[in-house]
Amino acid sequence: MNSIKIIFRALMAVLFFVAFLLVSCQTNNKDVKSDSMTVVKAELPKRPHILWLVTEDMGPYIPSFGDSTIVTPNLSRLAAEGVVYPNLYSTSGVCAPSRAAIATGMYPSSIGANHMRTTSYTEVTGLPSYGAVPPPETRMVSELLRMNGYYCTNNYKEDYQFKASLTAWDESSPYAHWRNRDKDQPFFSIFNFTETHESGLFEPYGHRNIETRHYQAGDTTYTWAADRMTEEQTPIHLSKETKFSIPPYLPDTEVVRRDMWKLYNNIAEMDRQVGAVLKQLEDDGLLENTIIVFYGDHGGPLPREKRLIYDSGLNTPMIIRYPNKMHAGTKDEQLISFIDFAPTLLSLTGMQPREYMHGQAFIGEHKAKEERKFIHAAADRFDGFTDVIRAVRDKRYKYIRNYRPKQGYYLPVEYRERIPAMQELLRLRKEGKLDSIQTQWFRSSKDAEELFDCVADPYELNNLAEDPAHSDKLQELRTEMDRWLKEIGDEPNLPEKELISRLWNGSENQPVTSEPKITTSNNLITISCTTEGASIGYKIIGDDGPIPNAWSVYQQPFKIPKGLTVISQAYRIGYVPSEIVER
Repeated sequence: MNSIKIIFRALMAVLFFVAFLLVSCQTNNKDVKSDSMTVVKAELPKRPHILWLVTEDMGPYIPSFGDSTIVTPNLSRLAAEGVVYPNLYSTSGVCAPSRAAIATGMYPSSIGANHMRTTSYTEVTGLPSYGAVPPPETRMVSELLRMNGYYCTNNYKEDYQFKASLTAWDESSPYAHWRNRDKDQPFFSIFNFTETHESGLFEPYGHRNIETRHYQAGDTTYTWAADRMTEEQTPIHLSKETKFSIPPYLPDTEVVRRDMWKLYNNIAEMDRQVGAVLKQLEDDGLLENTIIVFYGDHGGPLPREKRLIYDSGLNTPMIIRYPNKMHAGTKDEQLISFIDFAPTLLSLTGMQPREYMHGQAFIGEHKAKEERKFIHAAADRFDGFTDVIRAVRDKRYKYIRNYRPKQGYYLPVEYRERIPAMQELLRLRKEGKLDSIQTQWFRSSKDAEELFDCVADPYELNNLAEDPAHSDKLQELRTEMDRWLKEIGDEPNLPEKELISRLWNGSENQPVTSEPKITTSNNLITISCTTEGASIGYKIIGDDGPIPNAWSVYQQPFKIPKGLTVISQAYRIGYVPSEIVER
């Protein structure tokens, strides 16, 4: 009997232990399910709204990137709720070529977009006005999104080194806003903040009145003052007595300190405008369905920053806030280039990046299997002055190749010389009062090759190209540059006049997009164009109805009721747009 009791008790103990394991497993499974549900909840929406907040001439001058000179509550909140990306690099140290890379996903030097201001300075250069001409399959990424059902808006500034496709945007104006889309339609909206532009350092100092447009975004009845505020009218966010960390390539003088004060004060005003747009997003109940991206269009606005392809001209901060604060408060150290923006935008909306794009998606459904190992950059003509420089950088080292070593780095660009700090540099140079570091930029010639340790030497002042200890790294980056130039078809020494001839297929005149042909059969409208690669836009007009503002993107034949009119225009990027035809 006792033995039976012992066996029974042992059996009950086993059953209890098994039951405990089952309960524990169920609990763990619940935890897993709960975690899975959290992950699912935190997953990106299949067709998220995407909001780009783009500022200009922006180095890492904000608290989220280690500089606490000015308080930026809105950007700091984005960073606390999102991901900081410290290793974003533009493809050029100036805006328009960089925007060309963002819009197409292609290197500007591969499509004729790297010479700054191709439609102006023609009297100085003796060249005709022209635009970049990418391959025929190229589309602006916003057009690709529109073709996929997105409502795409661009607030205020384009400037791509080519005329934007007529089918690129549903709206592109100071009034452009996601609020004008159809109900429940996903949107891709860009808001450009120009307060931090280098012209914001000019004298007399004062914010642009038009910058207040972001506080009334979407209100088409509001009229903005066109002039600048006076300094007395300008919002002051920073004490003029603030002490600044002056980069070593600039002299620590009263003039330079004043420009540093303007720089930070402009950033604070930009932050306030960013906050106004974010509030509109929250007011609309869209915050947790939107991927918010903040970035600058290249590096800082000061002398030896903008237009150069040192890190001071290329590196710009980026913050991404994902829905439901995914990965909140984290940092992603991967290298990212502006040419990655277009494929990443497609990846985030479930679309496969186009094969012609040079970049790769760094997040989203079609994220690249391997992170980027190198970023590349180029500098050519700026306004009326030409240089030829190419650069490649890994996470630590940068290699620069100067194709005009007998020409100095400094170019007397008139626009830049309106900055008081630039005038100060020139004055002290003339007086022989610059130190050895500040004088480097004004050398009469430059080394054919430069190699910098960007970690030990962040201002890129100590050329290691002749150092035997770095010969292997020099050869590695030389080889990578040769590979890159060949892959994208970049011929750095190609004269700009010959470049134009190639873009225009040997003609002396800019090519013209052929008129679209509209045919109809049983109210089925078909539109075609003989110009390879042309985007075709169309509008449907009633007898007494208003003409739509936006051109729809033609993709396939469509039906319309009798009595309506169809008008169409075609445009290939870099060509002259066709005439408008109707049927």
